[in-house]
Amino acid sequence: MEPTRCPWLPVQHDLYRDYHDQEWGVPCWDRRTLFEMLCLEGAQAGLSWWTVLQKRERYRTVFQRFDPERVAAMSDGELEALMSDAGVIRHRGKLFSVRQNARAWLALETREGNAVDWLWSFVGGQPKVNHWRVMSEVPTRTAESDALSKALIKRGFKFVGSTTLYAFMQAVGMVNDHMVDCICRRSA
Repeated sequence: MEPTRCPWLPVQHDLYRDYHDQEWGVPCWDRRTLFEMLCLEGAQAGLSWWTVLQKRERYRTVFQRFDPERVAAMSDGELEALMSDAGVIRHRGKLFSVRQNARAWLALETREGNAVDWLWSFVGGQPKVNHWRVMSEVPTRTAESDALSKALIKRGFKFVGSTTLYAFMQAVGMVNDHMVDCICRRSA
């Protein structure tokens, strides 16, 4: 019998199951991973996470393993060339936003010091643990994601609306939204 997992997970996909079991909701304080997830959640806007997850390795390759300094230095030509790359989502605004977000990330670090601590400050520096029993209880945005979205937009980030930011917060473990009966709940 298959263990109980969050109901949003299409268990027939190993890649998705592994993402849910090993990454989603696990607190992350790694600079590069947080930048990556911020960019990938922006790429996901209007699409399914499954679409992005299948393309994640290609994104990592073309965006320099999401090293903010290297991404910030990418040329218009490099970004334009990605418009013909089926391995990424070929949306010009989303592709160019990765470079813009890298530049905004570096500027944030210049102003605030540690971007990781700054991001985590929106949840008080530790994961916010929720106790959802059914999916209908899970919000799509919160006061924290509203505040983070507003702060990032003010600092020049793109594709960082509140709903996108709540998905980011869930993904990187700032918020633990595993259902109470999910097998990952005890380890997340």
